[in-house]
Amino acid sequence: MSETANYQSTSGRSAKVERSTAETQIQIQLNLDGSGKASVDTGIGFLNHMLEGFAKHGLFDLQVKVKGDLLVDCHHTIEDTGLALGIAIRKAVGDKKGIKRYGSMILPMDDALVLCAADLCGRPYFGYEVNFTSEKIGYMDTEMVREFFYAISYTAGMNLHIRQLAGVNNHHLAEAIFKAFAKALDEAVTMDPRITDVLSTKGTLA
Repeated sequence: MSETANYQSTSGRSAKVERSTAETQIQIQLNLDGSGKASVDTGIGFLNHMLEGFAKHGLFDLQVKVKGDLLVDCHHTIEDTGLALGIAIRKAVGDKKGIKRYGSMILPMDDALVLCAADLCGRPYFGYEVNFTSEKIGYMDTEMVREFFYAISYTAGMNLHIRQLAGVNNHHLAEAIFKAFAKALDEAVTMDPRITDVLSTKGTLA
């Protein structure tokens, strides 16, 4: 299997990522200082909906175009999109000077209540405690929610914890996860004028 992952910085805190394998071809453009505009086409309707919500509630501008091997299943498409989005986050945030670094949110959505906490420390770690009760939401396997965020944490170099506090409706639960992540990430990348370097006693976030 061949794989390439090319990225380039664009204006401001933004990045463009192109990732191509024998299984998926992905193009992502992310602007951390956006207004919530999104153009998303992954071939999976529910994932489109989740990424549009991520952009809107994080106030990120996001463009995603994915062509995946959906005749096999949704696994490669969703996992590889997470890998590419993690790269985009890492490149867009840059040297991390002046950012808050940490972000967290406890987000309610009807019956669902989700905690998400993120640390842009440069070291990947993923904690996940969520119990979906159905195998699919639309054409998206619910087990792929975990794989998507694990992939982001790995390529972004992010300590990421997601925990279900309440919820019985699977759609509400998934949507609360994506929105909580958006709000936590938005806080973590926010510039704080009191932070003149990186927020670390080591002097680096790598």
